[in-house]
Amino acid sequence: MTIDRKQAPEFRAIDNINLLRPAHQKLDNGCNIFCFNSGDQELVRIEWIFGNQHFNPEKPLLNVAVNTMLTEGTSKLTAAQIADKVDFYGAFLQVDYGYDNSVVTLYSLNKHLQHTLPVLKDVLTDSIFPEKELETYIRNQQQKLQVSMQKNDFVARRAFSKALYGDTLYGLNADADTYKTLHREDMLIHFKQMYQPSNCTIIIAGKIEPGILELITNTFDKGWTNGDVKSDTSQPDVKSASEHFYFTEKPDALQSAIRMGLPVINRTHKDFPALQVLNTVLGGYFGSRLMANIREDKGYTYGIGSGISSFKHAGAMFVATEVGADVCKAAITEIEKEIELLKTELISEEELSLVRNYMLGSLLGSLENVFSHADKFKNLYFAGLDYDYYDRYVDAVKTVTAGHLKELANEYLNLDKFYKVVVGKM
Repeated sequence: MTIDRKQAPEFRAIDNINLLRPAHQKLDNGCNIFCFNSGDQELVRIEWIFGNQHFNPEKPLLNVAVNTMLTEGTSKLTAAQIADKVDFYGAFLQVDYGYDNSVVTLYSLNKHLQHTLPVLKDVLTDSIFPEKELETYIRNQQQKLQVSMQKNDFVARRAFSKALYGDTLYGLNADADTYKTLHREDMLIHFKQMYQPSNCTIIIAGKIEPGILELITNTFDKGWTNGDVKSDTSQPDVKSASEHFYFTEKPDALQSAIRMGLPVINRTHKDFPALQVLNTVLGGYFGSRLMANIREDKGYTYGIGSGISSFKHAGAMFVATEVGADVCKAAITEIEKEIELLKTELISEEELSLVRNYMLGSLLGSLENVFSHADKFKNLYFAGLDYDYYDRYVDAVKTVTAGHLKELANEYLNLDKFYKVVVGKM
């Protein structure tokens, strides 16, 4: 076959996105299990996902500290023994803390699950948070914080989150003294209340052979019971600060970190897909307006972007960058200018078409394997949405008009309500 390299490949629009859907079952102890059975390799990823406990401002670090220290030892296994047992079978174990949920993830070959699952069950039912390891954790976190506080972007991100989300999991701003509130007794109580089956969702993705699901369900149904106190995953109402401008001066700074934004809707709102299109035009990809203006034209920064944070109890749209300290004010002016243009001028069809193709291509490209499909499901499940969300998302990206985007810009992007954080020099 002869290929004509002067002829571009035929362009085809993306009509729809086909997502794998999981099988579901609920164990007698209340734990929900979702299975994505696909793939050729004898490998599975199993995630144990727990809703974070109610935020207590007097003990603000319990959720993150308990999750991080789950693998630091049980009454039967030390941290080193846990790591050795997992490594011996070529498996991989990690813990991840998120604002709404905490996750324990195991990657394991199918043939070794009979050996790796008991280790996980021990971790999830019998973690003891040894005093020595807790002292080490506190010391390490204090040292990491001390280093991070020298970075302007880190300080700006903290201040921005605190202003938008206040005394909640989303606005947590720990300092060195905050770590002194961690006590082993509190962590044990928190662990027993949070890490119980009625507060757990297990998501399995990979090649789920006959007998694998039965092994998992038997391991995490029998002998894993709920405690006397039910998990309290409710959260305080988000109350944003009354002050909208925050400046932390660093006289020797060569660059200033900028964070700007405001509370907006989250994924559950009908306008969210179209608002994502608007965000992409503004600063959501390399060819965005912010990049074209502030990086390419003005040369104020190496990178700038905007994004939308969607949490269970909140959402925000933000712009983030680091610019030369001598052009900080000018950069803010240009950011505001680009936002105002979205409110006063229609986006051209050429630009909108480019953004549409980018967004749909990114969505399609993100579905590279069964794990990716499971990740998309998590976005839906923990937001209380169904698969029709992605149908609406694709439809909104393909059909939203410049006029509607202009209306959304005027409805959601009120510069008078923006929170602005600058760390460095102005």
